[in-house]
Amino acid sequence: MKKDKLYLFTFLSLLVVVYICGYFSMNYLVGLSTEQFLKIQIESSKREAKEMANLISYQAQQNKDKQVIINNVQKSIEKTDMQTGFICMFDQNGKEICHPDPARIGAMTLPNESYISKTHNEVNSEDFYTYLKNKTEGGGVRNFNNPEIDSEIIYLYPVKNTDWIIASHANLQSINKQVQDLKFYFILVYISTGALIVLLSFFMIRLFGSRYERKLEQKNETLFNEVLSLSKLNYDLTSYKSKLESNEHLKTTDISAPALNKKRILTNLKNEIVTLEIEQIAYIYMENTITYVKDINGKISTSNNSLEEIYSELDNTIFFRANRQFILAIKSIDKILKYGNNQLKIEVVPKSAIDVIISKNKAAEFKAWLNK
Repeated sequence: MKKDKLYLFTFLSLLVVVYICGYFSMNYLVGLSTEQFLKIQIESSKREAKEMANLISYQAQQNKDKQVIINNVQKSIEKTDMQTGFICMFDQNGKEICHPDPARIGAMTLPNESYISKTHNEVNSEDFYTYLKNKTEGGGVRNFNNPEIDSEIIYLYPVKNTDWIIASHANLQSINKQVQDLKFYFILVYISTGALIVLLSFFMIRLFGSRYERKLEQKNETLFNEVLSLSKLNYDLTSYKSKLESNEHLKTTDISAPALNKKRILTNLKNEIVTLEIEQIAYIYMENTITYVKDINGKISTSNNSLEEIYSELDNTIFFRANRQFILAIKSIDKILKYGNNQLKIEVVPKSAIDVIISKNKAAEFKAWLNK
C-alpha cells in the first residue's frame, strides 16, 4: 500500500513539474514564433513593395505617360485576393490611385487616421499620413483609430522620379489565425509528448525501483543469514567454553586420570625464565620472527620455540591455530565477527594490537572446532 502511494505521488509530481514547465516554455515559444512570423511577413512585404516600385520607376524613366503606368498597375493588381495580402499605390497627398478594389481608388488618407508601429520596442509608432507625406520608406503594424477597422501589416516604398508610394499589405487577421493554429499544434504536441514523457519516466522509475527493492531484499536476506550464522558461532563458542570448564572440573576431581598434555611452558621475561601455566595463556602470536605469549592478565613474555613447536604440545580442544601468526585459547575469544569475503574476525581478551583473521579456507575448520 505504501509503495502504491509512493508511485502515485511520483506520477503526480512528474505530471505537475512537466506541465508547469511546459506552460511557461510554450507561451514563450508561441510569443517568439509570433514575433518572428511578423518580422518575416514585413520582410516579405518590403521585398514585394520594392520590386513593384523599381518596376514602376523603370517605366517612368522611359518617359511613359503616368496615366498609362497607373492603368497598367491597376490592371495587374485589380481583383487580386485581399484575404492574405495585396499591393496598392498612393500619391504623396495620401490619395489611393491604385487598389485591387476599384471602389477604393480616390480614397484619401487623413492625418491621425492610423499609425505604424514596429514589431520591436525600439521605435515609437508614427502617423501613417506622415509616411506618405514625406515619402518615407518603412513599415510595421498599421493600427487604425477606428476600432471597427482591423489592423494590418504594411510596408511603404517610394517610387523614384515620381510622387507615388507603393504599399504592400498583409492581413493581420490571417496571420493571427495562423499563429493560433500554430499555438493549437504546439499545445497538442506538447500534451502528447508531455504525457508520453511522464508515463515513460514513471514506468522507468517503477522498473528501476522494483529492481532496487529486489536487490535490497536479497541483501537483507543474506545479511540476516549471516547474522544467524554468527549468532550460532557465538552460541557454539559459549557452549564450548562451558564444556571445557566442565571437563576441567572433572579432571581436577579425577586424580587418577593421566596427564595427556603439557601443564606449563617455559617463557622469557626480560632476563628471567618464567614458567607459565597452560590455563593462564590467552593467545600466542608471532611478530618480526619473535614468538610472544600473552596471558589472561595481559602480561607478555617470549618463547624460544616456534608456533608449530608450541602448538604441537598444546591441547587442540582448548587451542586453535587461527593463522600463521596466531594460536588462540578458547577462553580468550570474546566475539566472532563477519569480515571481508567469507572471512572471520576474532575479538580477543586481552585485546590484541594485531587483527586476528581466520581465512575463508580455515573458517569451516574453526566452526568444526567450536562444535567439538
